[in-house]
Amino acid sequence: MISPEYCRIMARYNAWQNSGLRDMLKDMPTDDLFQDRGAFFGSIIATLNHLLWGDTVWISRFDGGESTDLSGHEGLEMTPTPAVWAAERFALDARITLWAQSVQAVDLTGDLTWTSVIVDGQMTKPKGVCVMQFFNHQTHHRGQVHAMLTALGKKPAATDIPFMPEGA
Repeated sequence: MISPEYCRIMARYNAWQNSGLRDMLKDMPTDDLFQDRGAFFGSIIATLNHLLWGDTVWISRFDGGESTDLSGHEGLEMTPTPAVWAAERFALDARITLWAQSVQAVDLTGDLTWTSVIVDGQMTKPKGVCVMQFFNHQTHHRGQVHAMLTALGKKPAATDIPFMPEGA
């Protein structure tokens, strides 16, 4: 269904897009980032924290590493400031990239079983579907952040995969 190369491209894309967000957010007024903008998670920072939380949970299922004990709701406040978010995001993107660089085709076969806090129970899905969900979830919520930034008059960089720099 998916390949290790797909994982590597999407990990690069994820890191590239988050790098652009880190650059934009460092110069923005904190109030702009924390203001409720009517998005699903309210603010820009809450949406970014949700992504950080979700990515931490998913990558731990893939690489067997550390996860978080925070609930999904608590994850909306996973980092208290944009600077802390940027540092945590940078480290997590490196972890995702390392996983993607080492993933083999066999790692993407079979089923993954986990305890979901969303459904409060155990779930089992094909690993390939779970990895697609991981990367799709990132893109979806970054799109919400992009819309909120655009509404603020900001101009986020390109988001199309074909425009991703080779070194990204």
